[in-house]
Amino acid sequence: MSTGEQVDGRRLAARTTGGAGPRVALVHGLFGQGKNWSAVARRLAARPRRVTTLDLPDHGTSPWTEEVDYVAMAATLGAELEALGAPDDPVVLVGHSMGGKVAMQLALRRPDLLRALVVVDVAPVTYPSSGGRTDDPDEEATPFRDFVRAMRGLDLAALTSREDAHDALRAAVPSDAVRGFLLQSLLRVPSPAPGAPGWRWALNLPVIEEGLEALRGFPDPPPGARYDGPVLWVSGATSTYVMDADRPRMEELFPRVRLLRVKGAGHWVHSEQPEVFADALDRFCAHVEG
Repeated sequence: MSTGEQVDGRRLAARTTGGAGPRVALVHGLFGQGKNWSAVARRLAARPRRVTTLDLPDHGTSPWTEEVDYVAMAATLGAELEALGAPDDPVVLVGHSMGGKVAMQLALRRPDLLRALVVVDVAPVTYPSSGGRTDDPDEEATPFRDFVRAMRGLDLAALTSREDAHDALRAAVPSDAVRGFLLQSLLRVPSPAPGAPGWRWALNLPVIEEGLEALRGFPDPPPGARYDGPVLWVSGATSTYVMDADRPRMEELFPRVRLLRVKGAGHWVHSEQPEVFADALDRFCAHVEG
């Protein structure tokens, strides 16, 4: 684990694969962890590169905070990149969903830290808390609040196996893939105290639930801010997180953006089409690295 930004006196978790070459940093989305990027990191590090996966605050093994805030998370991420050597050793910064918004905020505030930016299936806009983004009456906003409440409602003391957790969350999270993703953050406690639960969440669920409205938005960048470096904007072809209506704002803030839509993928592009995503990211990194 590398050292980095301190949050309340503790370090942001960061793991680096590869010992030489240009730097790439991978930032997960809501409910995720840096280890979600492990396969992508190994692929990129084969070039060679130094590829760092990070746990954002309130996720994984990084410190917990009192509130979620995109600007604060961007500052924390920026300090981590400085600890890795930026701006003398700038990074290709890759962010998915919430992590993509954090990455965009950082690019607009500290462009000197970045060699290039990759934004995965998110736009610099505010997303609806109910309803969808299309005319399809069956489309609904992603039920993140339902997910959090289901996770918080899980009786950790009564669990005897991970399969119990799957069964308990099935009604609120019917997708096997999404449920499995969420349960990556359910950890067994090695030696629980007498009467204490044998499981715990590697997520600050109360703070995340309180901050869901803030996470839907995208704070206004500093006046006149834009990022003039190369930007790859990756979207799942079946996802509604990136719409044609989002392009003007994206192009205003990131004038060198190029949109790539990945067939057969929804919001979790890198897990639904891992080879296609990794190939595209590898080619983009090679191009900007020169």
